[in-house]
Amino acid sequence: MSRQTRALWMLSGLLGVVFLLPGVLAPWLAPYDPLGVDLLHELELPSLAHPLGLDANGADILSRLIHGARISLLVGFSSVAASAVIGVTLGLLAGFYGGWVDQLLMRLVDIFLAFPGLLLAIALVAVLGPGLSNVVLALALLGWTGFARLVRAQVLAAMGREYVLAARALGAGPVRLMARHLLPNVAAPLLVQSSFAVAGAILAEASLSFLGLGAPPGTPSWGAMLSEGKEVLWEAPHVSLAPGLAIMGVVLGFNTLGDLLADWLDPQRRHS
Repeated sequence: MSRQTRALWMLSGLLGVVFLLPGVLAPWLAPYDPLGVDLLHELELPSLAHPLGLDANGADILSRLIHGARISLLVGFSSVAASAVIGVTLGLLAGFYGGWVDQLLMRLVDIFLAFPGLLLAIALVAVLGPGLSNVVLALALLGWTGFARLVRAQVLAAMGREYVLAARALGAGPVRLMARHLLPNVAAPLLVQSSFAVAGAILAEASLSFLGLGAPPGTPSWGAMLSEGKEVLWEAPHVSLAPGLAIMGVVLGFNTLGDLLADWLDPQRRHS
């Protein structure tokens, strides 16, 4: 492993500890109530008691940031998991059966890809109504296309290989072929795709919350914190700085992890 690769692994691990661990342990790590209100000390600058300062309602920004990590990670992982289930299933069917099944499913993918992703997510959430569950549903309905195209390409490449032909000659049915022989061989690129997809989902959730279409008002969401901070940007820039850096850090972490997984899981790239 090269020195550059080790440095990237360390960076990815550090960002994971900084953002993932506080999100999991938020109730025990947050020093104050994230929904607390103290109007007498609103917009207070960072201090020893409040390392990141207070927001416009006098709530501790550090506590809100830690609890906001739970929301971002929950939306990111759950929406990507739902997208993967839909996309992998449809990609397997398209690649395995081909013909009109492939044409139908791929034209459906093209229809979804014809619309700008974020604008379509805004439209879906606006129709369904604001809320984290609707955000997850909207992101899942938009994110499955990438998984479907990836799995279809991998399945098409594997259909003519010896182990698939041998399994089919021995009488393996479609379900067994897809589950036991084709799906395990797309696991590596799926891990890479999932890492990038989580980063995109977290960024999309922050964008929707910034526009007021994500978490309910008052919920400590990073996007909502950015939206609240823009009103006092010149007076108290620390209100926006913390959630902005958090979003940048976690997206950078997952993108770095995706690059590392792509190198590690590809023997040719790993030894180059």
